Amino acid sequence: MAARRGEEEEEKKEEEEGDGDNAGLRPRDQLSRRIKEQKVIIDELSNLKKNRKVYKQQPNSNIFFLADRTETLSQCKIVLDELKKAHQEMENSEKTKIKK
Repeated sequence: MAARRGEEEEEKKEEEEGDGDNAGLRPRDQLSRRIKEQKVIIDELSNLKKNRKVYKQQPNSNIFFLADRTETLSQCKIVLDELKKAHQEMENSEKTKIKK
């Protein structure tokens, strides 16, 4: 089973260029969607059997490399934490704008 990894950079570029599925969404909605996707990835990695192989996609290509499952899981959790932090900051800035 090949798990999709390393797409964060690719998705960021697509969002910036407006070519991705998120092109018509507001930045807050894009961030929410990426958080949901990251949660699914973490859930999938968490439920894999210990002997299953995980492959990580090379950014900007269709090449996959064998990766360590636990390391990939920890990297995905870090990305999720960063996304949640960015989402919270965005919500706080929107609340500040509303108060003014």
